[in-house]
Amino acid sequence: MSSLENPNRYFGLEIPYLDFLQLEPVLCENDRAVTRIKIRDELRNSRGHIHGGAIMSILDFTLSAAGRANDPLGIGMATIDMHTTCLEPAVTDLTVEARCIRRGSSIAFCEGEVLDTAGQVIAKATAAFKVLRVKHPT
Repeated sequence: MSSLENPNRYFGLEIPYLDFLQLEPVLCENDRAVTRIKIRDELRNSRGHIHGGAIMSILDFTLSAAGRANDPLGIGMATIDMHTTCLEPAVTDLTVEARCIRRGSSIAFCEGEVLDTAGQVIAKATAAFKVLRVKHPT
């Protein structure tokens, strides 16, 4: 199902890029977020691994979801900085687990890991996000 069919697919957000990646939202609560992605040919690089850009994209979204997990529809996140370390090539489906380790009134700090199907850490990231208050139409 695309975000056009379900505009609340990504923890309350419609994000066409995540439809393209076919990211599966799993959990967004208590300063945590979890997503999953299945390996497929469109995500592979020339060596057959999931492309690092795709991995960084799913980390960026999942970490930001952890940052807004206490109020998913009331706040948004804009990436200020993200540092990613790739430890192993990604050759299986992946799970991203993220946590918000500190959220102030204007900046949130998050961290997370990408795990393969055996539970091995494929990549790690830390990020800082600008906290954006969402203005709902009245």
